Amino acid sequence: MPPVPATAARSPASAEGIAPESSSGQTSKNAIYAHQFMMVAAHPAAAQVGTAVLADGGTAVDAIIAAQMVLNLVEPQSSGIGGGGFLLYWDAERDDLYSYDGREAAPSQGTDAYLRSADGGFKSFSEALTGGASVGVPGLLRMLEMAHREHGALPWSGLFQPAIDLAEAGFPVSPRLNALIQESALLGEMEPAASYFFDPESREALEVGTVRRNPELAQTFRAVAEGGADAFYSGPIAEAMVSAVQGAARNPGALSLEDLAAYKAVRRENLCIHYRIYRVCGMAPPSSGGSTVLQILGLLEYAPRDIRQQPDGSADGIQTFAEAMRLAFADRNQFVADSDFVDVPLSEMLAVPYLSQRAATMDFGDGPKTERAPGDPVGDRALLHRLSPDDSAELPSTTHLVAVDRNGSVASMTSSIENGFGSRVMVGGFLLNNQLTDFAWRPEKDGKPVANRYEPNKRPRSSMAPIVVFGPGGAPRLAIGSPGGSRIIGYVAKTLVGVLDWELSIQEAIETPHFLNRNGDMELEEDPGLDAAAVLLEKRGYSVTRRAMASGLHGVEFSGGVLVGGADPRREGIAVGERNLERNLQKVFETLLDGS
Repeated sequence: MPPVPATAARSPASAEGIAPESSSGQTSKNAIYAHQFMMVAAHPAAAQVGTAVLADGGTAVDAIIAAQMVLNLVEPQSSGIGGGGFLLYWDAERDDLYSYDGREAAPSQGTDAYLRSADGGFKSFSEALTGGASVGVPGLLRMLEMAHREHGALPWSGLFQPAIDLAEAGFPVSPRLNALIQESALLGEMEPAASYFFDPESREALEVGTVRRNPELAQTFRAVAEGGADAFYSGPIAEAMVSAVQGAARNPGALSLEDLAAYKAVRRENLCIHYRIYRVCGMAPPSSGGSTVLQILGLLEYAPRDIRQQPDGSADGIQTFAEAMRLAFADRNQFVADSDFVDVPLSEMLAVPYLSQRAATMDFGDGPKTERAPGDPVGDRALLHRLSPDDSAELPSTTHLVAVDRNGSVASMTSSIENGFGSRVMVGGFLLNNQLTDFAWRPEKDGKPVANRYEPNKRPRSSMAPIVVFGPGGAPRLAIGSPGGSRIIGYVAKTLVGVLDWELSIQEAIETPHFLNRNGDMELEEDPGLDAAAVLLEKRGYSVTRRAMASGLHGVEFSGGVLVGGADPRREGIAVGERNLERNLQKVFETLLDGS
């Protein structure tokens, strides 16, 4: 596919300069069925490349590595090697689950000064996120290398080749990427990112269908393919990252060569609970996604009202779900942070007596709903006296991938660079994250430290929530995850309830309109199906807000020996199995653009 000249599109919007990723608009999608293997990813090209790896004998880990590299190219605003992620991997042959932490880390010589303005106050989020000071030590490649070493089958180097070929030949800008470039006014102020994403003459966003080559990223990928992750964490690529961060025109940062060389991915203990007849497993801290999703489910298990008897989309069902979510978020904001720095009472928070006691406090009255206070999982109020709750911002620029290979092994991975287009610092053809803005804005409140406060080498709290569900016999039942900042937790929990409690198919559960409550407003997706519920919920004392919710839920359901793939109609992702595998990416891009 030869490159074509960049032409002008609409003017970039300025009002949404730091907006989270918006929706691409609803696109009707059908569930995809397969018997051998399946891949679900946020862009059709990535899903097809991952499925081709599975068809060629690759494991689920091999597939997500290949797909992730393609996403770095075609969905650059959401994730990539300049960021981090979390991976759950079910090894069918070993009958075991593995949890991998590739979360970014704070530089060893950094401080929280990047959050503070010259007058001693705090910067706005837009001021803090752009430039080098918000960049954490990237962790994605170290995590993927660890997982590949333990579970890969195909050579590491070959998994980068599809992305290398595509970066050199060029790819057409999708409708979603075009829209997000236009919405990110800050992107146009940062070089070299501005020259990559905008027309050099008109300074307008690259038009849909514009073929964009990225030879720098191809060179970066080639170095990592040949030299492993070491080629990224030391040598010319590392030196270029440090130079870009420390020499950033806006907010120079503290990332050093020593930080990159010292970074290690971590195998975390599995975090699981029993819910109904299922075993549900999520990611342990520094992600709050796993513990909070599991708390929501545990609270629903012991709630005074049975959500299984309340139809999806009904005011009663939404209220029961929201009451569980409010309680879980109160605990999340109080207790959850990087467990290498903070004692997180995970086992106590997920213990049946505590969940039962908390569930009994759900508020089903009609009076005004005030913010719920955290509970006392330890039983002596000690943590409540030592810590203050966190109110850190967490905006989404994230992606989720699910792969199932011929042996039945499952990979569920969420990866991210945080805000749309991350820090806007671009080096080696990829964007660097702004994950340090996931730390608490204020390190203490009322004289007490906040668990998620900034500390050198600490990993900021995340909401990423890759999930794997096992059935009564121990076999996988469902793998799911989503982008969406702290709303990830609600998106994923709602979809789990849809499949496990309301007996919806994976695609139906994904498409169900969103409703969530992060211990504040009752947030309902702008969907006519929730209009009646919105009126009733306001009468019950909730402050209801309606908004578009750009989830990107991707999942695979195991149903009677058949793999059923679901992809979110709110974004461009698809599910691919052996029946709809297409190795000709030219056709894949044509189909995507025809649908625009």
